[in-house]
Amino acid sequence: MTERSGVLIDAESLHRLRASEPALVLLDVRWALGDPDGRAHYRAGHLPGAVYVDLETELAGPGGAGRGRHPLPELGELQEAARSWGIRPGSPVVAYDDVGCLSAARAWWLLRWAGLPSVRLLDGGLGAWRRAGYGLESTPPADAARPTPRGDVTLSPGALAVLGAEDSATLARSGLLLDARAPERYRGELEPVDPRAGHVPGAVSAPTAANLRPDGTFLEASELARRFAALGAGSAEAIGAYCGSGITAAHEIAALTIAGFEAALYPGSWSEWVSDPDRPVAVGEARG
Repeated sequence: MTERSGVLIDAESLHRLRASEPALVLLDVRWALGDPDGRAHYRAGHLPGAVYVDLETELAGPGGAGRGRHPLPELGELQEAARSWGIRPGSPVVAYDDVGCLSAARAWWLLRWAGLPSVRLLDGGLGAWRRAGYGLESTPPADAARPTPRGDVTLSPGALAVLGAEDSATLARSGLLLDARAPERYRGELEPVDPRAGHVPGAVSAPTAANLRPDGTFLEASELARRFAALGAGSAEAIGAYCGSGITAAHEIAALTIAGFEAALYPGSWSEWVSDPDRPVAVGEARG
């Protein structure tokens, strides 16, 4: 299996793995902000044998005051979802999407956090699979996306580090807190979703788009290492990441892992931060 830091698998290696590993579970995590049609995209064409994963209902709990838009799901609900996807103890899992793993990374992070060691991202996602010349399945029956028999995996949380709002505020002062959103959102020039614009004071802008090549594959580990070192990762005692609601920040954690850095995720992210009007907000290029 071709991989980088245990995070990625390329299309050719995944094609071989499908032929040799009957326990493989493929997760189709088609989701993007403002695009509610992930299931329709899945039905139109997906990797053979892949299971559709609904990010809003299976990879996140209900949003609400003080929780952010995509809080972590309850462990029991995540375990039930994982079993419905067919995951058993020891199952290798590969997640993909069609947006450079920006949504699939949420599944990767959650399952790693919940104690599963063999979870990878398809580098380049659906586009890489197509470019390699491999076919897709399409238009399955409505209930065909759930495998039989069900899985029986048991999840255990805590394998990856998590930050709360106060932890993030402290880390922004004493370590390195990366803001994975687009630069204009970091600077406070644009905020299309949340009630206040800006960034956590002390956070450093590190948009996830810069983790990828134009074709949607991740930069080489050495390039990512240089990128994060230039942002302060090399000298930081601890590193964390946040975004708008904890989705693309998981992509940042994946890129940091490839680069050789350990980092914690702030799942509530900006949507949780600004839910408290007493929390400070910084704007502009400066960390604040």
